[in-house]
Amino acid sequence: MAEIRFPAAHRSMTGSTTPYDVGLPVLRVVLGVIMAIHGTQKLFRWFDGPGVKITGMYFGKAGYPAGETMAVIAGLTETLGGLGLILGLLTPLAAAAVVGVMINAIAVKWTGAVLGLTGVEFESLLVAGAVTLALTGPGRFALDRFVPVLRDHRVVYGVLSLGLAVVLAAVVLLIRD
Repeated sequence: MAEIRFPAAHRSMTGSTTPYDVGLPVLRVVLGVIMAIHGTQKLFRWFDGPGVKITGMYFGKAGYPAGETMAVIAGLTETLGGLGLILGLLTPLAAAAVVGVMINAIAVKWTGAVLGLTGVEFESLLVAGAVTLALTGPGRFALDRFVPVLRDHRVVYGVLSLGLAVVLAAVVLLIRD
């Protein structure tokens, strides 16, 4: 008789730990900490950050209206998205928050270079990590297990969240001068 093999997602719900259950939290926590630090630098000047006023001037020079307001929005998005990833809470939306902010960061920074001081390799890596988490889910050790609709991660949640991120990022980019 042939052995029945269940997909990794099913095995993780039945109790046996998979490599995804161990690896995805590493990605979640590292990406989440990076984003939360960047957000709190903007909002509170923590970790030697510039704070809202200086970040707002940067946003204004980059063509965004109401620079300080945009700095607060970016800081909150990075901080809350990062915390969501760390906890594995509302992971598709937390990952989408990272993607949306990074799309704007890449658009503003883009000079045609991928590597170097004007390159976008770091931002691209953050986007890739966030897209991976949106599509695969947070792994077994995450608070999403206690959110009924997210308990069984579905790729469609990730795809919809990423679509929302791209649309909102495009809207924000369109309001730039």
